[in-house]
Amino acid sequence: VPLVPVDMGALEHRQQPVSSRNPLQRLPVLELDDGTIITESVAICRYFEELHPEPALFGRGALGKARVEMWQRRMELNLLGCVAAAFRHIHPAMKEWEIPQIPEWGEANKPKALEFLRLLDSELAQREFVGGDAYSIADITGLIAIDFMKPARIRVPEDCANVLRWHQAISSRPSAAA
Repeated sequence: VPLVPVDMGALEHRQQPVSSRNPLQRLPVLELDDGTIITESVAICRYFEELHPEPALFGRGALGKARVEMWQRRMELNLLGCVAAAFRHIHPAMKEWEIPQIPEWGEANKPKALEFLRLLDSELAQREFVGGDAYSIADITGLIAIDFMKPARIRVPEDCANVLRWHQAISSRPSAAA
C-alpha cells in the first residue's frame, strides 16, 4: 500500500487532498484502486484482515471474536479515549486542534485512564494478551494508548506490574517498531 505522508503538525489533514476524502479531516484514509474511501483505523484493519486473514487480529470463532471486540472497545473507550482527551485538552500544542480546549476536562480524564489501567492489570495477571490467548487489535490499541500517555503526561502506576510487563512485551514485537 503506497503511503502518502501528511504533516498533521502543519494541519495538512485539514487541507486538500485529505479533506476531500474525509470530511471529518482526520487520518487515516485508505483509498482503494476503484476510488472507494475507507476511514477509521479499525475499519481499515478489518478490511485488510478480510483480504489477509492471517494473522487473525480480530479473534477466531464466535467467542474469540466477541472477546477481542469487547476488549478492543474497552481499550478504545476507557483508555485511549481518556488519554486522548487529556492530551487534546491540556497540551499547548493541541490549542489549534481542540477548540475549545477545556483543561478541566483533560484533567478529569487522567484518573479515569488510571482506574482502567488497574482493571486491566488484574486481567493481565491471568493472561498474556489483552483480548485472550493471542495478540489482537486490542493489544495494538492498548500499545498506542500507553505510548500516547507520555505526551499526555500520564504515567502507568508502578503497582500495575502486569500492565508494565505486557507493555514491554508488546513493545518488543517487530510490528511495534513499524
